[in-house]
Amino acid sequence: MQLLLTGGLGFIGSNLVRYFLKTQPSYTIINLDAVTYAGHPENLADLERDPRYKFVHGSIDDAALVAEIVSGRKFGPIKGVINLAAESHVDRSIADPSIFVRTNVLGTQVLLDAVLKQAGKGGTKNGALSDSLRYLQVSTDEVYGSLGPEGLFTEETPLAANSPYSASKAGADLLCRAYFHTFGLPVIVTRCSNNYGPYQHPEKLIPLFITNALSNRQVPVYGDGLNVRDWLHVEDHCRAIDIAFHQGRPGEVYNIGGNNEWKNIEITKLILSELGKPESLIKF
Repeated sequence: MQLLLTGGLGFIGSNLVRYFLKTQPSYTIINLDAVTYAGHPENLADLERDPRYKFVHGSIDDAALVAEIVSGRKFGPIKGVINLAAESHVDRSIADPSIFVRTNVLGTQVLLDAVLKQAGKGGTKNGALSDSLRYLQVSTDEVYGSLGPEGLFTEETPLAANSPYSASKAGADLLCRAYFHTFGLPVIVTRCSNNYGPYQHPEKLIPLFITNALSNRQVPVYGDGLNVRDWLHVEDHCRAIDIAFHQGRPGEVYNIGGNNEWKNIEITKLILSELGKPESLIKF
């Protein structure tokens, strides 16, 4: 059984590749990754000779390449697509929103079109396309905006994207919804809270603060540090994606969280305490 996983050289993607190879012995993973600043080949370098792992250097907005893989012409039939390929850094989205729209929105449309064309060959039942080729979109809880005093989001929380990054992810989510309702495509969307764990890009909060503190450099806390985020270990996220992909109901959105809400300043002080560093390193 072959599965197309996009963005597999990134933080969550590389962990998900390893998770599936470990827990699904019958799976072969096709990893399509553009190898941008967030994709690191060394994350999966030890898998290069694994016959169950195939790497393709390319972008999800390359319609010809995506169609070649999804149709089975390149590697043979696939069971489904899990899309993790995305530009994901808020500051970078402010500097150049166009890259985020091209990858996160248009790239998602390219994937959906390829899956739609292939799924249609399996026929329809009661107006819905065959469920033999599934599509799962890995999104983010940032599409909901800022976490309010209640301390959590639900799947019914209105979308309130506040940055070009989160707006592009919300746009991709709505495309997924549209392809389900319009075409009957078996699409599932997951929205996770902040992840942490192995292979995370060093510009993200936890690894950045750890590396800065170890070098006795200041740790930059946005605003007053009272923003609340729910923190989820990446391996827990991978398990949830596995369940959603195999058991989730097409057309549904599933929030994935850790019930582990922290204020940014609390995380910052915890890191400094664990490393034996003074709170004077904090720069608001």
